[in-house]
Amino acid sequence: MINATLRELSVALAAKRISAVELATLFLDRIQRLNPALNAFITVDRDKTLEMARAADVRLAAGDAGPLTGIPLAYKDIFCTEGWLTTCGSKMLSNFVSPYDAHVVERFKSAGMVTLGKCNMDEFAMGSSNETSFYGPVKNPWNTDRVPGGSSGGSAAAIAARLAPAATGTDTGGSIRQPAALSGLTGLKPTYGVVSRYGMIAFASSLDQAGPMAKSVEDCALLLNAMAGFDSRDSTSLERPAQDYAHDLEQPLRGLRIGLPKEFFGDGMEPGVRAAVEAALAEYRKLGASTVEISLPSSGLSVPAYYVIAPAEASSNLSRFDGVRYGYRAPEYVDLADMYRKSRAQGFGEEVKRRILIGTYVLSHGYYDAYYLQAQKIRRLIANDFVEAFKHCDIIAGPTAPGTAFEFGAKSNDPVQMYLSDIYTIPANLAGLPGMSLPCGFDAGKLPIGLQLIGNYFDEARMLNVAHRYQQVTDWHAQMPKGSA
Repeated sequence: MINATLRELSVALAAKRISAVELATLFLDRIQRLNPALNAFITVDRDKTLEMARAADVRLAAGDAGPLTGIPLAYKDIFCTEGWLTTCGSKMLSNFVSPYDAHVVERFKSAGMVTLGKCNMDEFAMGSSNETSFYGPVKNPWNTDRVPGGSSGGSAAAIAARLAPAATGTDTGGSIRQPAALSGLTGLKPTYGVVSRYGMIAFASSLDQAGPMAKSVEDCALLLNAMAGFDSRDSTSLERPAQDYAHDLEQPLRGLRIGLPKEFFGDGMEPGVRAAVEAALAEYRKLGASTVEISLPSSGLSVPAYYVIAPAEASSNLSRFDGVRYGYRAPEYVDLADMYRKSRAQGFGEEVKRRILIGTYVLSHGYYDAYYLQAQKIRRLIANDFVEAFKHCDIIAGPTAPGTAFEFGAKSNDPVQMYLSDIYTIPANLAGLPGMSLPCGFDAGKLPIGLQLIGNYFDEARMLNVAHRYQQVTDWHAQMPKGSA
């Protein structure tokens, strides 16, 4: 059962071959046995999980079940979940029990899914390696000396080690796709606004987007069916007709034009990654697709633009954590201002402080025009590059990350090198486009490699179809770390 797809689990539950309680217990036992070595979960509550599983069994028995009813799911600990500790991987929220559910959590509860727990993450989603968490780093199940990617590293490690069949993640600059690539999973970032951000603790509001992480493309499509939908509580949520993202997965690819940005295939990519991506493109040609060279001339500016815009928005969003209403409060202080200073100094980690300081600086008088405004102009140029590129192709392909999972500490003392881990993923966030990563091979060290697909606005169905057809003729996504059996 631990390697079954969501559709296979749904069929097994409907046929009474296994109950929701038995399925939840299977994964809870694996978490209890394997999580101490991986640190993928921050919070697990067996009683709450089994209560939800029993409710799912009642729905299944009454014939009131949907395709996801009774299937276990893990949440990145950035999603507010009623009655559960919701920490965002930070000391600042280490005592915060959410009084309400995020919209995404509401949707999955309505679908009858069973919450397994809350997954570890980089603090406030700020990181590319899951080393900034207050709860310690998450270890990659493929090699526990390596990072799983970030910031959704806990979700990625949980699925890779089969501690959960699926999980939620968030993607601000690649935080679903990059850990999916480094951990051998499929991860999808929808078009900005397709999934509500309500109840998702904000990092950079104009970039954050929730999405599914799972073993296969079909699993992600089924999860997106539940996640997507209009929410009036989120001013950026888009009101669009409901869509079945799994409906067109089997469509043939003959005539498909795959754009290859020349900027994505230059220096900086590890040889093993290049070879795996080129082999994947060869498979697509066998499936009837053609490849065309395109250019995204402003993409080289995406990292500096992102690291102006994202910290600026973070400095505003994180100002609410002041020790007054909820979260960590310094035990000793002289007056209100001193309480603010000490609570934030003690409650936030180093990377979060770094980004708050950068963001406050670029928004300050005299620097707003020089930095923040210029970054927004570059953001528009990057979006325009994609508009032009999609005149010549139907989908864009390339590497998800320039390398595979790196060792702990290899980049933590060099923020610039860490930031460059997201060089191929950030452009899609700045433009608001959908993107996904799917496994396409392994390097010489037996570490997973990810292929990135970027679709046009609201073209998730086509992107999922393109990815699914590749997974039908390859088995990279079905591979499992040896130590997780």
